[in-house]
Amino acid sequence: MIHNLLNEFLSTGLMILFGVGVHCDDVLNKTKYHGSGHIFAITTWSFGITACLFIFGGVSMNPAMALSQAILGIIPWSSFIPYTLAEFAGAFAGALLAYFMYADHFKASEDTIDGVATRNIFSTNPNLRNLPRNWMVEMIATTIFLTGILAIVANYEKFGFTPLLVGLLVWAIGMGLGGTTGFAMNQARDLGPRLAYQILPIKNKANNDWQYGLIVVPGTAPFVGAVLAAMFVKYFLKLTF
Repeated sequence: MIHNLLNEFLSTGLMILFGVGVHCDDVLNKTKYHGSGHIFAITTWSFGITACLFIFGGVSMNPAMALSQAILGIIPWSSFIPYTLAEFAGAFAGALLAYFMYADHFKASEDTIDGVATRNIFSTNPNLRNLPRNWMVEMIATTIFLTGILAIVANYEKFGFTPLLVGLLVWAIGMGLGGTTGFAMNQARDLGPRLAYQILPIKNKANNDWQYGLIVVPGTAPFVGAVLAAMFVKYFLKLTF
């Protein structure tokens, strides 16, 4: 169990280091890739996750995925809460490490970069705020995301293609479904870095928008998507693990 928890902590932390890091590249002043845009960011998230899976193997890196796995009997229910806590801790640590690596660029951006843009380096937020619709978007995206991963694992794990295929899935979801809420689909991915932003010594901070974060992303939407994905995989696709 300890080894599994360390895998979840380290893999989630590395995922966030890639993800928060690429947003630092895009947003902050004086970086090599300033203004690189969302295609650059989504691609980095996608293949960053691929790298995590190649390194750490069959980790979930996501409390919603851990819930789906528990429902399907892939992991025991007793592992769900420890996995979730390890993933939150890893996401928080990964965000802190990204800040450390880009601290000079945060300082160079203090008076010129909008506070909301700086906040969004760490967490997801909709440009058009409509909480019921935002909730539905996150739930639908999570259902598709987890269904896709579970189908990939069931059908292609034996060929060793899972990390690459999951990366492509993330890339497609980011491009097709990410323009509304930023496609968090993962409570640890959003809440861990959001908490890091809250405590880090960043000047001119925007409001951290805990209402959106706690209700929509780290709240219920990804967990509902996890349940729907598990039920669809089990009763419609009839996949076995």
